[in-house]
Amino acid sequence: MIRVICVCGARPNFMKIAPVMRAFEAKGGFEVLLVHTGQHYDENMSKLFFDELGIPRPDVNLEVGSGSHAVQTAEIMKRFEPVMLDFRPDYVLVVGDVNSTIACGLVAVKLGVKVIHVEAGLRSFDRTMPEEVNRVLTDTISDLLFVTEQSGVDNLKNEGIDASKVHFVGNVMIDTLLANKEKA
Repeated sequence: MIRVICVCGARPNFMKIAPVMRAFEAKGGFEVLLVHTGQHYDENMSKLFFDELGIPRPDVNLEVGSGSHAVQTAEIMKRFEPVMLDFRPDYVLVVGDVNSTIACGLVAVKLGVKVIHVEAGLRSFDRTMPEEVNRVLTDTISDLLFVTEQSGVDNLKNEGIDASKVHFVGNVMIDTLLANKEKA
């Protein structure tokens, strides 16, 4: 059984993680723990995201809340490490470019656990954006990079990322859209 922690930090991450969770379940052979860092939390989110969109509820909520980028990133790392030590995953799957993405990726790497980055390779080329820094750093430490578009593949190649780590998989937001088109 392959053990995976899937990390969500912001509301859009749940829409991105839903098709990944369904794929793990359909394939079998995976024990998956869904962790919500609580980076963005809204009580109203629960009904919409979990009930109406059929998105799985998190197994663990770190309840980090807001704060400066440094405070939030540090707090996520402090609260995520015990979850890692308890669950002992083979992989940590992170999504997108929020502080939770880089924070949980760093904890995994420091504990010798492989990192999977969904939406890897996306770039704004504006290093003044905190999200851009998160993207670039997360891609650098990831073992598997799941890319949504050809420009992402090109960006990673130009940055010297080993091509064997890069997998063009398509856009998980489209998967969520298609899964919920009857509700629209």
